[in-house]
Parts: sequence; C-alpha cells; structure tokens
Amino acid sequence: MSQAESTRPTGEKLGDETTGPGDVAGAGPAALRAAAPSPLWTLSLFRSELVMTFRRWRTLALLGVLAAIPVLVGIAVKIETSDGGGGGGGGEGPAFISQITNNGLFLVFTSLAVTLPFFLPMTVGVIAGDAVAGEANSGTLRYLLVAPSGRTRLLLAKFVSVLVFCLAATLVVALAALVVGALLFPVGDVTLLSGSTVPFSEGLLRSLAIAVAVAVSLLGLAAVGLFISTLTSSGIAAMAATVGLLITVQIANSIPQLDDIHPYLFPEYWLSFADLLRDPVYWDEILKNLGLQALYTAVFGSLAWARFSTRDITV
Repeated sequence: MSQAESTRPTGEKLGDETTGPGDVAGAGPAALRAAAPSPLWTLSLFRSELVMTFRRWRTLALLGVLAAIPVLVGIAVKIETSDGGGGGGGGEGPAFISQITNNGLFLVFTSLAVTLPFFLPMTVGVIAGDAVAGEANSGTLRYLLVAPSGRTRLLLAKFVSVLVFCLAATLVVALAALVVGALLFPVGDVTLLSGSTVPFSEGLLRSLAIAVAVAVSLLGLAAVGLFISTLTSSGIAAMAATVGLLITVQIANSIPQLDDIHPYLFPEYWLSFADLLRDPVYWDEILKNLGLQALYTAVFGSLAWARFSTRDITV
C-alpha cells in the first residue's frame, strides 16, 4: 500500500500462516482474549482507515474532479448570460438553474443536481469497491485481521470511511459551487421554488441540509459497493463491477416500461433534495429516499458482513 500504512494500528505479524474463516491464524482463544481491543485502539483503527482513504492520490484526484465541475458550470452560465443569453440554460437542466444569475447560491443546488446522477456516485463506487478488495489485492488484508482487529470491527471501519467520503465529496461540490457562485454572481436573499423569499443565512442552512441529504442518498450505493468488494480480491474488478452496476441501475431507472420496479431502485429519489427548497418543505419523497437508503444499507451491509466474516483470507 502507500506510505500511509504506517499510521495503521498493528498487531502480531502472521508470517507465512493463513487466516481462516473465523479466526486469526495461529491465535488461540487465550491469545485472542488477551488481545481484546480497547476503545482507544478501536478509535485508532477508525482514524487510520480515514487517513488511508483520504491520503491516496486516487481519492484526491476524484475530489479534484468533483470540485472542478461547479467551476465549469458557473463559467458556462456566466459566459452564456454575458452574451445576452437566457438566465442559465434556456429552461434546460434542473428547475433552479435559471436562478443562478440572480443568486450565486443556486449554483450549489445546480452543481449537486448535475453531479448526483453520475459523478458523485461514481466516485463513491470507486472508493467503496476498493475498500476490502484493494487490501486483498495488495496483500495487506490478512495483516489487518490480526488480533485485536477482528473482521466485524475492520469491516465497520471500512464502511465508516466510505460514509465519511460520501459526505466529504458532497461538501467539496457544495463548497466549490458556493465560492464560484459568490465570485461570479450576486448573492443575497433566496427565492425558493415555492416563490417565498428567505434570508441568505437560511439559504446557507438549507444548502447544508441539501448537501447532507445528497450524502445520505449515496449510502445505499456505498453498502452495495462494500458488499461487492468482499466478493473478490481484485480492487479494479470490484470498482468496475460497482460502477457498472450503477450505470445499469440508472439505465433501468430511466426506462418507462420498468416503472413498477423504479421505487425499489436506489437512485429513484436522489433528486428529492430539491424539495428542501420549498416552503413548506415537501417531506414525502425525502422520507422515502431515507427509508430506501436505510433498507439498502441494512441488506447489503448484512450481506457484506456475512461474506467477510466467513471468507478465507489467503492474501
């Protein structure tokens, strides 16, 4: 792995032994009880996984691409309007894209709507798919399972790091859009989609709520990616499978003949965050989205645990 591996908590080296389905190779019950992890060790494990995730060049490159998208959208709208064009897209795109020239804060909402169908979930698919499979591919997974790590604790640390990435990626898009919107367009009181006007401070709070809602929308995909990651020892295969599944589900979600299954597909309510820009807020689809993501997280998180807890780790 990278130089960040030195930040991981370490246990007894396994040498040439092989970890089996339920135990650490060569460690008897007494040794495992003696090596029971302390709360500080558990926190250290979570911290090390976060450091590993965010110090990889791949992660930084993905965040950089996400940050560039609001810049491109803002410049495109600015050029179009400066040439006497319409207010941002001539009616195409998200319902609030035409409001960008009136208030730069709407660039935040537009950028999230632009990145959510593919760019944001693609980055999450890459990180989630590589979480376990990448360790197996590099030969470090068996060493991470040395007591007092434990498979459940390690898998939970992996999942938490993916969830933190979901939030970080969403906030990167939102913050980049906020900065670009403030630089290129006027900011002030926010006119909501329902027609009422709220102060700029409330608009910022709604922006934060929308960013969190978008991050939560990615939880189901994160759980699916983690499950796929436990099925293979190839990080590239896991990432490709997760992104491929994402594309397949998105295509299925756009076919009218498959309307009956759309409510059960994880992207179905992704754009429900727009309802947070109404007064009063429409909670129906937002709550449906939360329930759907919770269901996917529970099902595929359990499948990932079942697979990982019984898997033979030979690399």
